[in-house]
Amino acid sequence: MPFKKLHADIQEKLEHQEITTPTPFQRRSIPIIKSGANVFCTAPKGSGKTTTLILTTLQKLKCEAVGNAPRAVVLVENKERALELYDVFLNYTKHNSLRVYVGYEQLHVDVQKSEIFMGIDIFISTPKSMNKLFLLNGVNTSQLQLFSVDDAEFLVQKLAYTALMSITQSIKKCQFVLYSEKMHPKLKRFESYFMEHSKIINI
Repeated sequence: MPFKKLHADIQEKLEHQEITTPTPFQRRSIPIIKSGANVFCTAPKGSGKTTTLILTTLQKLKCEAVGNAPRAVVLVENKERALELYDVFLNYTKHNSLRVYVGYEQLHVDVQKSEIFMGIDIFISTPKSMNKLFLLNGVNTSQLQLFSVDDAEFLVQKLAYTALMSITQSIKKCQFVLYSEKMHPKLKRFESYFMEHSKIINI
């Protein structure tokens, strides 16, 4: 039972939301993601991919704030999805010290830089926005432990793909987890770049 082996704080949140039984996808994916491997997670809509992303992120960061630089990044397609995911994360981080920050193109890059500088643990962003921050040294990735992409199908678009390639070139050592409904050939290509020795979970 994957939930039983999660941090006590996470178990409490799940209980509060009356989530007691992991989905088949969560049963298979959570232990593998917890092991630290790079993972391609492919499963249909409604399989519990987003919840898995949140739970494994909180688990990796031990549900507590440390330092000032982000230790987890979550890439999403657009501002709407970024804000939606931010709200879901807040439900899980209400009573612990983790600091979640959301960035997107419409928010001025200088505002993002100064707010990130104050100290964050989890950074939710779009590829274009994060790449811009990277180019302006607005985000420090030296402490990064986990890099996840939610609904990764959008990465087949040229701009998003290029932005991600640019971002990952500057990240030294980190675990990468990509969630999608299907394995697109363009996503599989990441194996040659930053998804080395990756495992594939297909439900």
